[in-house]
Amino acid sequence: MADEEIQTPPDGTVATETAPETPKKVSRTKKAILERTRADSSKPAKPKVRGLSDQDKLQKIHEIEAQMAGGATLKDAVKSAGISDQTFYLWKKALFQSVSPVSAAPVSVDDELAEFIQLEEENRRLRSLLSEKLRAENANLRKRLGLD
Repeated sequence: MADEEIQTPPDGTVATETAPETPKKVSRTKKAILERTRADSSKPAKPKVRGLSDQDKLQKIHEIEAQMAGGATLKDAVKSAGISDQTFYLWKKALFQSVSPVSAAPVSVDDELAEFIQLEEENRRLRSLLSEKLRAENANLRKRLGLD
């Protein structure tokens, strides 16, 4: 226990051990309030901008379509633009919806009926053309195979 006694230095002064001063503990809520006020006073509030503008999106869509027209795959074109496939389709859908405005004047029932009748006639004509072509092709194949 002799080692634990306070020893006096040769000059005769007594050395006392002093603990380093510890800062006062500040509660977490007070810290958060202080940090918020410091942050608010140093920077002006700026709204967060997320994503690209509509003009940038449109430019990327045209860029991707140009690459696809040049022979690139959709996956490669989208990767070079730096977006995902899903993002491309979402942007394209949003662009299509914003470009095609809903007509202000509703179409009259007579116009709709006339258009429907015209489409039915065209459909009937195309079906008959297809059936004639398939009959001719079938007859040709039967003749080649010797089934007729």
